[in-house]
Amino acid sequence: MPHTSITAVPVSDEKAGPYGVAAGPDGAMWFTKVHEGAVGRLGADGEITSYALADPEGGPTVIAPGPDGALWFTEYKGNRVGRITLDGEITSYERPGAGPYGIAAGPDGAMWFTEMNTDRICRITPEGDVTEFTVPVEGGFPSAIAAGPDGRRLWFTLNQGNAVASIDLSGEVRVHPLPTEAAGPVGLAAGPDGAMWFVEIMAGQVGRIDAEGAVTEFPLPDRAARPHALVAGADGAMWFTEWGANRIGRIAVDGSRIDAYDIPSGSSEPHGIALGPDGVLWTALESGALGRIEAA
Repeated sequence: MPHTSITAVPVSDEKAGPYGVAAGPDGAMWFTKVHEGAVGRLGADGEITSYALADPEGGPTVIAPGPDGALWFTEYKGNRVGRITLDGEITSYERPGAGPYGIAAGPDGAMWFTEMNTDRICRITPEGDVTEFTVPVEGGFPSAIAAGPDGRRLWFTLNQGNAVASIDLSGEVRVHPLPTEAAGPVGLAAGPDGAMWFVEIMAGQVGRIDAEGAVTEFPLPDRAARPHALVAGADGAMWFTEWGANRIGRIAVDGSRIDAYDIPSGSSEPHGIALGPDGVLWTALESGALGRIEAA
C-alpha cells in the first residue's frame, strides 16, 4: 500500500459543515460551508477567511474554479448559483425550485451546472446568461458534472436514473445506463487514461466509462463505504472519498489495486475532494476541517 498521510486542518466548527472544495487561481483552497451558508478560503499561509452568503440556509455545496478567475458554487437549498471573486465579492443567480448541485467549467468559457429537481443541465456565462437543456430521463436527479477529456463534451451522473450521461456544447445528451441496479452514481471526474471515472454511493463501487460509453465497475472492499466524490491525483491514480466509512480511497486506473486510508480525526464525513496547486490532495470534512492528503 502506498504510504499516505492525512492531516485534518480545522477551518470551522462542526456546525458549519465544509462540503465542497476546489483550488483557486490564487493558490488557496476554497470550500463551501453547507450548514452555515458561507464560502471559506484557506490560504497557502494557513490564513482562514469566511464570506457569508445572503441566505444562511442556502446550503452551498459544490464549488469550482471558473474561466473568469472567480470561483463558482451552487446553493442546493437556496436554488441559486453563486460567483465569488478572489477578494470576496459575491454575485447570485436565482434558479427557482431547481436544486442546483454540480458545477464545472466547460471548454467553451462558460460554467455548466446540474439541476436535480428539474432534470436539466444548464450553461451560465460569466455575465450570468443561462441556457437550459432538458435531460431525457424524468426524475433522473442529475448530480455531479465535469468536463470530458476531448474538449467537446461534459459528463454528468444521474443519481436516480442509474446512469452516466454526456452533453455536447449544442445540448445533445447521450445516456449510458449502469450495469448495477440502483447504484446511485454521484461524483465523477476525468481520468488520466482518457476515460471518465465515477463513484456509486449506493452500490459501493467505482466506475469507469470510455468515450464510446462502455462501463466497467470495480467493487470496493467495503461495499458499505458510500463513496461520494473523486478526482485524479498527481500520481496517475483516481482518489475518492468514502463518506460512510471515514476513509479516503485510491484506485489504479487499470483497476488492479484499491487502497483505503483512515482519516485520523474520527467521524469526519468526507465529501468533496480536489487537487491542490502544489499537487497535494484536499478533502472537505463536514466535521469542520479540510483534510490534507499527502501520498508518497
